[in-house]
Amino acid sequence: MADVPPAVPGSALTRVTRRPTRVGLVSGGLGAYWPQFPDLLERLRESARFVTERFEEMDCEVVDAGFVSDPQEAAGAAGKLRAADCDIVVTFLTTYLTASMVLPIAQRAHAPVLVIDLQPTEAMDHANTDTGAWLAYCGQCPLPEIANVFRRGGIPFRSVSGHLRDENAWNRIRRWIRAARVRGVLRHGRHGLMGHLYPGMLDVSTDMTLVSTRFGGHVEVLEFDDLRVRVAAVTDAVAAERVALARTVFTLDGSVDEGDLAWAARVSVGLDRLVEDFGLDSLAYYHRGLEGEIHERLGAGMILGASLLTARGVPMAGEYELRTSLAMLVADTLGAGGSFTEFQALNFRDRVVEMGHDGPAHLAISSGDPLLRGLGVYHGKRGWGVSVEFDVEHGPVTTFGIGQEADGTLTFIASEGEVVPGPLLEIGNTTSRVDFGFDPGEWTDAWSATGVGHHWTLCTGHRAKDLRAAAGLLGVPFRVVDGPGEL
Repeated sequence: MADVPPAVPGSALTRVTRRPTRVGLVSGGLGAYWPQFPDLLERLRESARFVTERFEEMDCEVVDAGFVSDPQEAAGAAGKLRAADCDIVVTFLTTYLTASMVLPIAQRAHAPVLVIDLQPTEAMDHANTDTGAWLAYCGQCPLPEIANVFRRGGIPFRSVSGHLRDENAWNRIRRWIRAARVRGVLRHGRHGLMGHLYPGMLDVSTDMTLVSTRFGGHVEVLEFDDLRVRVAAVTDAVAAERVALARTVFTLDGSVDEGDLAWAARVSVGLDRLVEDFGLDSLAYYHRGLEGEIHERLGAGMILGASLLTARGVPMAGEYELRTSLAMLVADTLGAGGSFTEFQALNFRDRVVEMGHDGPAHLAISSGDPLLRGLGVYHGKRGWGVSVEFDVEHGPVTTFGIGQEADGTLTFIASEGEVVPGPLLEIGNTTSRVDFGFDPGEWTDAWSATGVGHHWTLCTGHRAKDLRAAAGLLGVPFRVVDGPGEL
């Protein structure tokens, strides 16, 4: 299960690789049954092997703690899973067991727990089922018991019930695995923050300590001089190779100045080296600069390289938008792309919200060949150069942002819609027309009331359920806009 966006058409870009999702697995049943029904344990172990294989097919690193039959064995499995530093622990109820066999795993494994019960087939053959055979079908029997104990213990409870070849159940399980992948990427991520806050954008300001304490990972504070020295070291030959790559990936508008393209190519190579040297998984940046000096030129030359890196799975957001670069990383991890976005206009005639940005874009989700356009002015910013223009591929999409509350709480915020065709701006922006199914003015009010901030990511597919699951594993609130507000 490789949930990644497709490769950028016609390019030599390769996506980054990251630590695989680490899934802890423990299966269990009540040991009192084994001497009573001699054939039962092997049948349940066979089901456990099947489940292990299914997780391995999802490109997960499976840490199998084995089959437990009593609380002592469960405690031993919990220790093994704790040492493995899992992104999620799956407890497979093969038959009835007591809550005392699951509780130590949830308490000691230091990872969120998913409880699954998958009976052998969709229904018993009642005429040919004795007590021993029936017990293989009653994995759901202890589920309320476990849920009750988790609730009393303040432990988040989540479960999937089904049968071994029930694709509906496996789809729900995959959603939790995708959420665990998000948790793993954030826990081990290194997030660059380069430059300074865009003056006056108070909503963009983010508590770096909170990011690390809530999501895990590390925020690396960078200077534009870290980029400057790497750009200065780029040779003419390497810069020419990057120009050639840009010509392969993009359609070049006639407005593109060759000197600006060459500069953007140098900055792009420097950005690649910066990401490699600091081991970055994402980057948010901004620098104002003055009168064409080097830092202004660097800030203005970022869009080409930032877009290429975003397409490779290292998302980049302008205007120092750390929460949006994190949202873009979450979206990319889910295989949904994720492009830097804000409001551009409302179209009440066509009942769509027009949104995009004059900055980094996720090239893999463009509806067609992305365009490079030359700009003499970046509105609201200093400098000039080349910018990316496209609309996100038409069809289902989700807007997703990370908000921060007065008490510091981080929140996941989403809304599902559809990108539809129609007239677009041609000003070097990523612009998409999104239909949310009701009045665009009412959607705008409802979306803004969530506390999302004025930037977010636009990603492909309807992802609200995936994002809700990820929020659940991360322990943050989830909000969805699926209709107009109260007024």
